[in-house]
Amino acid sequence: MDYAIVRILIVFAVVLVLNRLKLNLGLALIIGGVGLNLWAGLTVSATLVNIGHAFLNSELWFFMLVMALIIEVDHYMTEDQNSAEIVAATQRWGGRHGRAFTLMALPAVMGLIPSPAGALFSAPFVEQASGKNEGAPEWKAAVNYWFRHLWEYWWPLYPGVIIAMSAFSMIPSWQFVSVQIPFTILAVILGYFFLVRSHIPRLAGVSGNTEGDNRRALFLLTPLVIVLVSLFVLPLPLSKILPGMNVQVRKLFAVVIGLIAALLLIIWDGKRETERRRNGEAEKKPEELEETNQKSATRDRRMFSTLFTKVSLGIQFSLIGVLVFQFMLEKSGLLPMAGRELVSSGIPLIFAVVVLPFLGGMVTGIAPGFSGTAFPLVVGLMNTQGSGLTPLATLVLAYGFGYVGLLLSPVHLCLLVTRDYFAASLAGIYRQMLPGAVVILVYSMIAHVVLRMFGW
Repeated sequence: MDYAIVRILIVFAVVLVLNRLKLNLGLALIIGGVGLNLWAGLTVSATLVNIGHAFLNSELWFFMLVMALIIEVDHYMTEDQNSAEIVAATQRWGGRHGRAFTLMALPAVMGLIPSPAGALFSAPFVEQASGKNEGAPEWKAAVNYWFRHLWEYWWPLYPGVIIAMSAFSMIPSWQFVSVQIPFTILAVILGYFFLVRSHIPRLAGVSGNTEGDNRRALFLLTPLVIVLVSLFVLPLPLSKILPGMNVQVRKLFAVVIGLIAALLLIIWDGKRETERRRNGEAEKKPEELEETNQKSATRDRRMFSTLFTKVSLGIQFSLIGVLVFQFMLEKSGLLPMAGRELVSSGIPLIFAVVVLPFLGGMVTGIAPGFSGTAFPLVVGLMNTQGSGLTPLATLVLAYGFGYVGLLLSPVHLCLLVTRDYFAASLAGIYRQMLPGAVVILVYSMIAHVVLRMFGW
């Protein structure tokens, strides 16, 4: 009997252990991919050829371009003036429960743009909306962390979602989003029920800063709308214009076009705001006006500056590793063999669909950690003859368990910075979030059963 499944699981475990030992996830995944090829019996020269092809893969470079553009959009959204406008708008829109609405909405809005340790951006707003001297630190940290992570189940700007779409390439984008959106809806309900509802009486009626322009606040969200529309609208015309393009590359190309359009809008907005400030301060002294112009010029020069920070480069390399690992795992030929082994052994494949993503999310603390390492194996097992697994049913189960593992991971950067900002205990944060996390797991199992019954 060939033990292909044992080889894959050992390499999978080694990747997770290396990352836990502080080795960059990207490098650990590349090492794991090389190990898979060599252990599968490929020669050193064949393995090197596969690595070369992995790095020349157009999907990888489109993916990196998407990440570079996303980082710049995030820079725009988190500028002080823009974030302040959004804060004021949420308090106006929330009415007499404006502070409670802000408490939930601001981490959620900022969560639309993925960024390293992004929960740190929304933490000050949660502190302000909840009352600086009121509410337990663990509760504030849990609120900020939970609502920050509502969208990563389906929002196409997140690397984990893009990788999941790539792994489940047989699922059209609209179906992927449709089956994953209920996770977000459920998370909002759970966050309100378990974290916010009991604090409503204290938060109600407390006024906050509501000055601002609704049109401006909505405009600041326009780049996100452009990208989402591009993902759904552009793949069809692109398939006519570029019929030979890979399906996944076509999806990434659509996102790139949307992001470029969003950035053009951002650049135009920056120039418009600069001109407006100049016109509005024409009566100032020359030296004061010069200072304003210098600040505007500095803002223009900062375009793409955050792309080359240590944290951003580290994340980009991690994502490269994820894509290389996927490619090398496919080239090893071990997946079909592993699937046949599991089917013939009588061990339920559902066990692997549940455990591997959860373990990947828990140990790595990032969504690509479970979607990039576990999903190729999960999809391979799903495609094994006689598995009985269907694409949508497998997706919701694997993603639900993988993402809960991510949320509870003690090495998740957002969790760590949130804990530090509020000076909260990790155990206390877990106690706040655990009921909601358990319900999400239960929902993913129920959704799996229902979708599987309909052959989806």
